[in-house]
Amino acid sequence: MSVDSDRAPKSTTGLVVGGFAPPHSGHVYVIEFARHYADDLTIVVEERASQSIPLDVRLTWMRELFPASLVIAFDDCGNGPDSVKGDGYIDRLAYALEQRPDYVFCSETSGWKLAERLGSRFVAVDPERIVVPVHSIAIRQDPMSHWQYLPRCVRPYFLRRVCVFGPESTGKTTLTNRLAEHFNTIAVPEYARPYLDAQNCELSAEDIPMIARGHMASEDALARDANRVLFCDTDLITTTIWSDWLFGSCPQWIKEAADKRKYDLYLLLDVDVPWVADRQRYLPEERQSFLDRCVKELESRNRPFVKLSGDWDARFSSAVHAVEKMLAQTAHTAPIA
Repeated sequence: MSVDSDRAPKSTTGLVVGGFAPPHSGHVYVIEFARHYADDLTIVVEERASQSIPLDVRLTWMRELFPASLVIAFDDCGNGPDSVKGDGYIDRLAYALEQRPDYVFCSETSGWKLAERLGSRFVAVDPERIVVPVHSIAIRQDPMSHWQYLPRCVRPYFLRRVCVFGPESTGKTTLTNRLAEHFNTIAVPEYARPYLDAQNCELSAEDIPMIARGHMASEDALARDANRVLFCDTDLITTTIWSDWLFGSCPQWIKEAADKRKYDLYLLLDVDVPWVADRQRYLPEERQSFLDRCVKELESRNRPFVKLSGDWDARFSSAVHAVEKMLAQTAHTAPIA
């Protein structure tokens, strides 16, 4: 049989199907392989009753990771992985695809059954897990231990967040940075400080929304680069307290945003350390009252917190212990939404 070398090959289509709960480096390799093998690739994100990560979250991840491919959702009516090759599944999938692909790409050898039923050719990609030596089951069971296999856009979902919280001049910034260094991760700086420095430390009620937006933007931007845990120098609850304290009110949307943004642990700093004045500190005589307000705000929201007292080294030691305990307790649990 001869081959007509002058005839251009027809455009080919490929298919990758999975739950991607969550997507990881193994998935990325399979899909990148498929993108370079076929001309057009469709990625099907399955919805199953057993998957704990919402479908819209997984779709967002996959569309960010593979913007050049068509990413669609497919509800398999709660069927588990052992039954997805059934005729009903194939008929629904074929209908969702509109056309049958030339190739089905998969790292599982069972993928050939899906390809056969679709009338496609099966292409196995790294079935022995040589290129990416990890299995989806292991990542689902303990994402923190397989952090290096999670794409940057996925990591914030599993990230543990610690807020260093409390009155002025209690060592929040120093402790935040010291903890980030100890746990080999990064810290979110207090956004208000450089913001106020840029306008000669003059603060008005109109600045509060700017500070709130800046802090949220900074935290969300840095979350992708954190290593399992992110340390935040204050949060939006702090912003609401200061707004109420200085101006008698706080914009409602900031209060609502403060309620929605969750942290796995608050480290509340006591006022049993000397006051150090600077241009951005306002309440040298009211630190205890401010601390009482901090406790009230945390308790009213049922936020987990540990109060740290003593000298700087004692606070750091207690903080490390509290964070390690939190990480151990949450290692195998779903993230806080």
